[in-house]
Amino acid sequence: MKRTIVPFLTLTTLLFFASASYAQGGRPGGVPGSGGPGGMGATHGGAPNHGGPNAPGSMDAGKKTPDQLLSQNTKLSDNLGNLLTKMGVKATPQQACQNFKNLGQCVAAIHVANNLGLDFNSLACDMTLKPVGSGTCASTPSKAMSLGSSIEALKPGTGGKAEAQKAMKQADQDIKDSAS
Repeated sequence: MKRTIVPFLTLTTLLFFASASYAQGGRPGGVPGSGGPGGMGATHGGAPNHGGPNAPGSMDAGKKTPDQLLSQNTKLSDNLGNLLTKMGVKATPQQACQNFKNLGQCVAAIHVANNLGLDFNSLACDMTLKPVGSGTCASTPSKAMSLGSSIEALKPGTGGKAEAQKAMKQADQDIKDSAS
């Protein structure tokens, strides 16, 4: 009886690649599921994986604070600084993002504030329960709000969910462009 090793190797290879994909979040390139930066499903740093293990968009980026990631990624920091200045926010991107759970969530909030003419500090207070830099929160909800809920609270009738998705796509693109 003749035995062949090929099916065993094929199965072993398949199992190896399947487990490697699972370890990377079940998506090609290690991109975790759902929704872009910070969600992006707005809860994790799921930006596209560009560059090395500690690149701002990599899976390991979730282990670093937004401040650390912005310090590493001067291109993104400069772009966000320009948006903040344009909106009259007197804070660096590092200060603006320091209380957010992840970088993608902050970048999306900056875009929403810019797109809709919202006060970024109010948006940040709604989402993080803390002010930007040395500012103060005019009113703070009892628990942190999602980006979409905060948009609706600050500018009712604007379609908070759709605006949040638009901003998350912009944030995804910013992070992707700055990592290349």
